[in-house]
Amino acid sequence: MAWFTKVAPGLKERTETRVKVPEGGLWQRCPGCSEIVYNEEIEKNCQVCPRCLHHFRVSARQRIAMTCDPTSFIEHDAKLTAADPLDFKDSKRYKDRVRTARRSVNENEAIVCGMGRIGGRPISIGAFEFDFLGGSMGSAVGEKVVRLFDRAAEHRCPAIIFCASGGARMQEGVLSLMQMAKTTGALAQFRRIRQPYIPILTDPTTGGVAASFAMQGDVCLAEPKALIGFAGPRVIEQTIRQTLPPGFQHAEFLIEHGMVDLIVARPQIPETLGKLIDLLAG
Repeated sequence: MAWFTKVAPGLKERTETRVKVPEGGLWQRCPGCSEIVYNEEIEKNCQVCPRCLHHFRVSARQRIAMTCDPTSFIEHDAKLTAADPLDFKDSKRYKDRVRTARRSVNENEAIVCGMGRIGGRPISIGAFEFDFLGGSMGSAVGEKVVRLFDRAAEHRCPAIIFCASGGARMQEGVLSLMQMAKTTGALAQFRRIRQPYIPILTDPTTGGVAASFAMQGDVCLAEPKALIGFAGPRVIEQTIRQTLPPGFQHAEFLIEHGMVDLIVARPQIPETLGKLIDLLAG
């Protein structure tokens, strides 16, 4: 044994205790205010910067957990996933892109749906997972949205969807575009039971999702500074060759022009939804 490993008489050998540091670190720089913020503060504030109120993007399951009563959410259609009807291939096969997305996000599709409760009242709820191929809407996503409205009609309860999407999934061609009409038709059927449908538009909500069920709510909520629109600002500027107004297509611009009804900070969303459900659901 080397001399430096020996313990002197009368002394106890010191045992090291290592502090476990979270995988993402203890601190991060907020992109909104450029301040260094303690991660625990952000987590306690529903992934919102406590200094400038910048809303960090969160996963579909985080949104559902933040919104529903504890342990009340039961997922439906979890195994429903995209097919490859066109055998599509660009620089990579569509099947391979979907397989990679499943592994990296640990979800089968770009939306998580099920039944839950808010304030003890049942709801049919869904939340888009933007990290799954940009939250794009293909045949499976459209089918899950339709089933969400069907369940709400069956249980005669409100329907709530957290929208976050880059648009239709081009690898499925016209079959993806058909989901705009399909989901809108399911929403029209759901309205017959006279229960509220409340979409929450988060950053970003664009393309076919924005052009269909995302903007057809009885009350449309939006998170602060969320990008909302059909085509992106850069595409519009390049098309019309004009400079767009400041804040164009952001939630604050849309509420000034009557496109959304209310901007709600993320920590207040469950309370706001509870009040709207009590008021509208009867």
